[in-house]
Amino acid sequence: MTGKVFGKGCLVFAGMILAVVLMGTSARAAEGTIKEGIFAEDISLSGMTEEEASEAIRQRVDSLGEKKVTLVAAGGQEVTVTADQLGISWANPELVEEAARLGTEGNVIQRYKLLKDLLFENKVYDIKLEFDVGAINDILVSRCVPYDQKPMDAGLERVDGQFVITGGKVGYETDVESSIDVIYGYLENDWDGGDCRIALNVMEERPRGTAEELAQVQDLLGTYTTDYSTSNSNRSGNVTNGCSKINGTLLFPGEEFSATDTVSPFTTANGYALAGAYLNGKVVNSIGGGICQVSTTLYNAVLRAELEVTERNAHSMIVTYVKASADAAIAESAGKDFKFRNNTDYPIYIEGYTQNKKITFNIYGKETRPADRVVSFESEVLEVIEPTIDMITADASKPLGYVSTESAHIGYKARLWKIVKEGGKEVSREVVNNSKYNVSPRSAVVGVATDEAWKYEEIMAAIGTYDLDHVRTVIGLLTAPPAEE
Repeated sequence: MTGKVFGKGCLVFAGMILAVVLMGTSARAAEGTIKEGIFAEDISLSGMTEEEASEAIRQRVDSLGEKKVTLVAAGGQEVTVTADQLGISWANPELVEEAARLGTEGNVIQRYKLLKDLLFENKVYDIKLEFDVGAINDILVSRCVPYDQKPMDAGLERVDGQFVITGGKVGYETDVESSIDVIYGYLENDWDGGDCRIALNVMEERPRGTAEELAQVQDLLGTYTTDYSTSNSNRSGNVTNGCSKINGTLLFPGEEFSATDTVSPFTTANGYALAGAYLNGKVVNSIGGGICQVSTTLYNAVLRAELEVTERNAHSMIVTYVKASADAAIAESAGKDFKFRNNTDYPIYIEGYTQNKKITFNIYGKETRPADRVVSFESEVLEVIEPTIDMITADASKPLGYVSTESAHIGYKARLWKIVKEGGKEVSREVVNNSKYNVSPRSAVVGVATDEAWKYEEIMAAIGTYDLDHVRTVIGLLTAPPAEE
């Protein structure tokens, strides 16, 4: 009984060995080639060497590199590239070595079973692809991002005393980082190997200002006017030019305004001319001289509109077109600017104009303050600082009798008060700012050129007194004609 069983087992085993040999022969499984029924996707690798299989797959990947990939950018604009330009490559070349090992490893029974299975069900490997993230990024930045569009905010124009709303425009911006993920994910997981279209991740940027929001801008919140009738043509031109650059400014809630950024650069190309300005205690000619009257006038309108002033600087010396502490200087070289923020819940519009050598700023918005609220401002001078001496400079290139003078500037310490009344009664009084204005002595350039030594000595002694009135007296004596005998 036992012998019979053993005999049958030997026969079965021998049959399996014969089957493995026959199957290998029928599959032309010569040594070093891949067995029947093994595929890389739809590519049959049967009978191929490892080198032949690798070459077949590489050719397939190369053919995929020629496929067109259309990227849909901002505004529906299309950018067509090839998969090769996106850095396509074969990511799992190790599959060939694994395929070549199938049916060659393990004992006879294991190999028999594997080869038997391959007769009924093919072994199919996935060809995995990868792409160059850097190449995708470069394509997006150089060819897709240029189609991005900045949003155009809705605006206001004042025409014949009425506001006209100008339409806004939606903006589009390509999210490069997430678009890389979209492209890579699609090509790696969903691509069927043909030409394809991929929509990029484009973010929509809504413009600021709706028609309903801008329609709220109707009320005059603050206004102020200053006079520049004593200014020469250059200074007058600078005031007009600076005013025109601010006129029409629209500020949305929370937005900050910078006078310097708005009216600069101070160049002839930007419409400015040489005119008087303060520098180191002197009045000197400067491109854009007079621009501070523009910022000062706007400052006073802003105060009356009760907007939030975020930066204000006093002049180095007192000005004459507003009271002490009611000025607002701007100077790029000194880092001085006038800034304020729209702290209301609605847009504000700045209207500026010049007429009959007067400059006016009106600030419009939506009035939310009580109807009986009245805001006023008072300037308080805390200290007056008179110059004590005159600054006199001798000029040997000018003849005795020549005198060129510049007026003195009195120094001040001052503060500005804001007074609020409601229902005719004062409800608050607060300090808006404290200001200090430098004293600048009267100065003169005096000619001292003379052939007579004693006259030179006399005039130099007079200059040494730092008293311009005394110097004038001495000059009168030294230059008077000799008395008749």
